[in-house]
Amino acid sequence: MIITIASFKGGVGKTTSAIHLAAYLQQKDSTLLIDGDQNRSATTWAAGGSLPFKVVSETQAPKYIRNFEHIVIDTQARPEQKDLEALADGCDLLILPTTPKALDLDALLRTVDVLSKLGASFKVLLTIVPPPPSRSGAEARQLLAESNLPVFRSEIKRLVAFERAPLEGVVVKDYADPRALVAWQGYEDLGKEILP
Repeated sequence: MIITIASFKGGVGKTTSAIHLAAYLQQKDSTLLIDGDQNRSATTWAAGGSLPFKVVSETQAPKYIRNFEHIVIDTQARPEQKDLEALADGCDLLILPTTPKALDLDALLRTVDVLSKLGASFKVLLTIVPPPPSRSGAEARQLLAESNLPVFRSEIKRLVAFERAPLEGVVVKDYADPRALVAWQGYEDLGKEILP
């Protein structure tokens, strides 16, 4: 299965989602993460050598891709229309992460507009959702439903472990924090929606 994660806006959990989804898929079968972002955030995260899957750049991908059952692609932020066309055509599932913030939702809707014109299939993932009593996650989910957009039931909570795990080069479930497993649960739920 080839899964691409894309967004018109940075800071919405694109790389974090790519890393954690690859970790979930690796539990099922061999998984490769292709770091297509110019910032090389996934490659930096992997430099610690503790991720349970292989991370390569897009230029290295042709050498490795045939050896893996699952491929996760972390794209560059703000892809151009021609890039979106290629991304949409070259994967089995296109995931669009967004936070519940108004500007992030606006960027998501612009991405969806472009993808809809291309006839692309995609699904939205709510990320960095604040804990109660904030209602921003529920309000964002309602807006997306009213816009008739396909949205994962799973959502990713805003937790400090997500900020700190990359510093140690680990997936959040392997980070020494009492809430790390709560953080991991969101991606485990997402993984089960994609590949039970």
